[in-house]
Amino acid sequence: MIKVLLAEDQVMVRQGLKAMIETDKEIEVTGEADNGRQAVALCEKQLFDVAVLDIRMPEMDGIEAAKVLRSRFPHLKILMLTTFDDNQYIMDALKVGVSGYMLKDGDTESLIRSIKSALKGGLSLQDQVAAKVVPELLKAEEQESIDPTLTPRERAILKCIGEGLNNREIAERLGLSVGTVKNQTSQILDKLALRDRTQLAIYAIRHRLV
Repeated sequence: MIKVLLAEDQVMVRQGLKAMIETDKEIEVTGEADNGRQAVALCEKQLFDVAVLDIRMPEMDGIEAAKVLRSRFPHLKILMLTTFDDNQYIMDALKVGVSGYMLKDGDTESLIRSIKSALKGGLSLQDQVAAKVVPELLKAEEQESIDPTLTPRERAILKCIGEGLNNREIAERLGLSVGTVKNQTSQILDKLALRDRTQLAIYAIRHRLV
């Protein structure tokens, strides 16, 4: 069973999201919070696989909560949820290292798919979000050249990560084992001095690999 923490300050919205998520029998919302501070406190007491956090919450917003959760619970996958498809919110969330950014008016299937994708190491962005964030990532005044130490295989894996594929999907596309993909991803992170897959995805987009 996939255990989900759901943090949303509006009770009716939270109940609706919980009902959507639990239409999948493999997922259960085992913790609910009104704000980011409560979400962090719950993670201190319970084990969750995925945290779904609203961006705008009282006391501690979703971005700040995500920063704390990422530092204290590196195993926890985080999805940001909001009605505000604002470029800066998107960029801030991605810089924290979240596994996806979903709009509240999205459909049930997309939300469930994003939760499962996050657990497999994928990066989920709804089409409306991707349409905003990709041009923003490409706005650099000067395009830096891609790191020359990356091998052709590493570049291929990096491209796949930029497309949001998880390790299994990358392995299938490139004809590699999942273990090889994991090891190569770690090597790419070391070479580029980056923290996580989200930063790798941003790097791939910025350098026009996707």
